[in-house]
Amino acid sequence: MTEDEKKEVAAFRFGVICEFVNGTNLDHGEKERLLREKTVRKWHIPYSDKTRISRSTILRWISLYKGDNHKLAALYPEGRNDRGKSRSMDDDTALALIALRKKMPGATALKLMEEMTMGNLVTPGTTLNLSKIYRFLHQHNLMKKPDSVAEDRRKYEAQLPNDLWQADVMHGPRINAAGKQKKTYLIAIIDDHSRLITHCEFYFSENLACWLDAFEKALAKRGLPRKIYVDNGAAFRSKHFEATSASLGIALVRARPYKPQGKGKIERWFKNVRTAFLADYHPDTMDGLNRDLHHWVDHHYHQRKHGATGQTPFARFVAHSECLRCAPADLRDHFRVTVRRRVSKDRTVTINGRLFEAPVGLIGKHIELKYHDSDPEVVEAFYKQQSHGMIRTVDLHVNCRVKRDKNSNTELLTDGARYRGGSLWSSGGHDES
Repeated sequence: MTEDEKKEVAAFRFGVICEFVNGTNLDHGEKERLLREKTVRKWHIPYSDKTRISRSTILRWISLYKGDNHKLAALYPEGRNDRGKSRSMDDDTALALIALRKKMPGATALKLMEEMTMGNLVTPGTTLNLSKIYRFLHQHNLMKKPDSVAEDRRKYEAQLPNDLWQADVMHGPRINAAGKQKKTYLIAIIDDHSRLITHCEFYFSENLACWLDAFEKALAKRGLPRKIYVDNGAAFRSKHFEATSASLGIALVRARPYKPQGKGKIERWFKNVRTAFLADYHPDTMDGLNRDLHHWVDHHYHQRKHGATGQTPFARFVAHSECLRCAPADLRDHFRVTVRRRVSKDRTVTINGRLFEAPVGLIGKHIELKYHDSDPEVVEAFYKQQSHGMIRTVDLHVNCRVKRDKNSNTELLTDGARYRGGSLWSSGGHDES
């Protein structure tokens, strides 16, 4: 399993245990209720055919996460011990089972196994059991669907500010940009408890970069939520966003496809924007549009009593300010892009066509490189989750003057300076042993 796949699994596991580790004090009865809900629920587990999670597994994940000082790496999956063994049925048996399922759509897994055995449809040497059939049917969406019933939808509200945020995107007005009429998109995040808008801004796109910019600004202004509720848009499905949320201890909750009812609060606010802010409003520039939007939010929307809560959004948000989690000082670092490279023998790694020089001690090793898309030349190197500092772009002219000392890691420049492990210093006045 690759490092990216391990990080995806760890982010999923954090989403399962977030209620137990996010600092909320749960009594014994509440913990047991949550455990029962999670053990009976069906999950889409990354890189696994299983759909259930046992109580002992959830408790083990909680123990690992807390025991490693709340680090996401504690939830990375361990390597499998069944390499070289068959993990699924062979193709002939699988095709026979699919055909039999289509012929007998209402049959139980036990009945299907009996029919496969009696009809000699199982390839010799292949072992067929109920667990394998259940996993296969779930994986290929061949389980019988239950009769449709009326869906139980209830109003809900987070108990405290920053317990839950909702985020979404609204199509905005067209404005003139560089002589062309360009469409705008309003990205907004609302606090479920207070209805306060933690951040909103118009952009020319709804892509990942714009969403992460809005998300980072919301965190910097209003602190860290415990959960954020989003739909299945491309930016919200991003592995980068998922990993960033998990590293900050924020649980990611996605709405079911084609079920927008769960995001009613943000949708209602968008309606308010259309009728109260954008009505008869014709912006000239993007800067002017966002300036007017923020003024309307801060001086009108946040200061007016909300019909559902009976309080202004701002007053309700600050009424329990003792519960708010401040954003960390290194907030921006959590939004960096992570790539993995193997350091070549000449100490170089390449990122998006740029050549960088890594420390001598990392030659031949697979390392993580973290940087911001907006500042791609500032790159930090990590090996086994330990930082090895910032690496620099290769300067061929400096390297031309470097004389290598084969008896040490020190490299001598022709002008008397010395070079070691990615840094330069003068040979005079400092004696390093």
